[in-house]
Amino acid sequence: MSVHVPTAAEIVAAAAAIKPHVRHTPVIEIPGDTLGIDATLVFKLEYLQVTGAFKARGAVHYVATQPISPSGIVAASGGNHGAAVAYAAQRFGHEAHIFVPTTANPAKVERLVHLGAHVHRVGTTYPEAREASYVYLSEHEATTIEAFDDPVVMAGAATVAREFEADAVGEDGRGLDAMLCAVGGGGLAGGATAWCGDRMRIVGCETVGTASFAASLEAGTPTPVPISGVAADHLGAQIGLVPWAALTAAGTESAVVTDEEVLEAQARLWRLLRVMVEPGVAAPFAALLTRRWVPEPGARIGVVLCGANVVNPAVVPATTLV
Repeated sequence: MSVHVPTAAEIVAAAAAIKPHVRHTPVIEIPGDTLGIDATLVFKLEYLQVTGAFKARGAVHYVATQPISPSGIVAASGGNHGAAVAYAAQRFGHEAHIFVPTTANPAKVERLVHLGAHVHRVGTTYPEAREASYVYLSEHEATTIEAFDDPVVMAGAATVAREFEADAVGEDGRGLDAMLCAVGGGGLAGGATAWCGDRMRIVGCETVGTASFAASLEAGTPTPVPISGVAADHLGAQIGLVPWAALTAAGTESAVVTDEEVLEAQARLWRLLRVMVEPGVAAPFAALLTRRWVPEPGARIGVVLCGANVVNPAVVPATTLV
């Protein structure tokens, strides 16, 4: 099956289309030697994006550039994509119906309600919520926006890498040697590979309970895996065909970490930067801390912190925050 991977020109156009509606998120650079890492780490603080995650870029790009039914927009999401669609719909004056599993993070569901979406809680997994959204679409004329497996959505997600590459150039003029991204359905990592091409190494990072990309690399084809663990609600999608085409064409690498390792990395990010991200979002940092992926000595390594829709840090156990 042939799929279209966004081109560099399409990603540049996406950046222009979404610019009035999303945030240009900052970067912060730290020396890795204090963490036992022989590299400079540059973090992209994408968790500061509107709706708290990079997903806003793809949803806004779709709504800004594609025809939308008068009946509104339908999406299935564990939370972040739903919030992005709800935000884009609200921004452009459309109605949004978001289908989420009953296991969705309460903080994300609360955000959906705040954004004015009609929230439908169905099933316990993302595939069940997605199937319910298809039933709704069969009964109503509406527009659907896929969470990641769509070239228009992925072109929006790719603007993260475009922005990051430009902003991460050091005082000596040196850019990034590699960029690490969390992988769920693959829209972020796939978008990064579509933008960066062979200019830098891209590493897709997952947990053992959500490792669809790693399993697909081993099998040589997109492969579903059982979903479990602390990242299930935000990295629990199966790798999409459009991201898969981009990731494999560029030879994107994989790193898999345990739940315990991402929780430790999440806590380290809090101690180090006072940043509280979702557990799976810490997977790239965990891959570096555990040496599951080892950079070249002295390299400049980009780490995308792509979402922070977690429970209120005030109620997170103190042992996590100290």
